[in-house]
Amino acid sequence: MARSKIGRTQDATILVLTSLAEGPKHGYALIKDIEAMSGEAMGPGTLYGVLVRLEQEGLVEALESEDRRRPYRLTGAGAVALRERLETITRVAKIGLRRLGAA
Repeated sequence: MARSKIGRTQDATILVLTSLAEGPKHGYALIKDIEAMSGEAMGPGTLYGVLVRLEQEGLVEALESEDRRRPYRLTGAGAVALRERLETITRVAKIGLRRLGAA
């Protein structure tokens, strides 16, 4: 699929939260899952910046490390925030698609 002139439309925060909605993951697993979901590669710097912010906001939490990899999981507040955001995105997408169809 050709890259759109609009550019990246994926929100890194939504991608991380959506990946963690499936269950706890460490950084590399998050990067691979996000790439599979969105078709976009997220670099480690971006990922860990998002994770730090989400952890400070109480939306994700770091778990005990089983080895050198530290897994993260979605908190209850993170699940609520993700659901609300996805519902908003869905509503806007439906309106946009309907308007495109009417044009």
